[in-house]
Amino acid sequence: MGAWDVGPFDNDTAADWCGDLNDAEPAERLDMIRQALADAADTDGYLDSSEACEALAAAAIVAAQRPGGPEIDDVYGPDFLSGGAPIELPADLAPLAVRAIDRILGDHSEWRDLWEDSGALPKAHAALTPIRAALLPHPAP
Repeated sequence: MGAWDVGPFDNDTAADWCGDLNDAEPAERLDMIRQALADAADTDGYLDSSEACEALAAAAIVAAQRPGGPEIDDVYGPDFLSGGAPIELPADLAPLAVRAIDRILGDHSEWRDLWEDSGALPKAHAALTPIRAALLPHPAP
C-alpha cells in the first residue's frame, strides 16, 4: 500500500478506485460502492490491504451522504461528489459500511497490521472515527 496519510483516500489503491468510480457510468457507481464494502465486510480469513482501502473509500462516500456526515474534501476523492453533489444510496449501505470498517480494524487485517507496524494505528483509527460515527443510526429527536 502506497500510503501518504491516514485518510480514506490517502493511498494509491483508494485513489485508483475513486478514479474508476469517477469513470464509471452513474448507474454503475452504487454497485461499485456496495461491492467494495461487501468485499471487506464479508471476507473470511486475512483481509488484504487493497480490499480494505477500497472499502474505506466507499465507507467515506456513504458517510458523506448521511446527515452531518464528514465532507469529502480530499483531492483524491471522487470528483463527481465535489461541491456536495449527492449520490442516491439505499439505507442498507450504512450498516454494511460499519461492518466493513469493523472488519478492517479487527484482527486478520493487513490494513491494521501495516498501520500497527508503522506505529500509526491510533492515528489511522482516529481518522475513521467520524466516518464510522456518521454511519451509525441516529436516535429520533
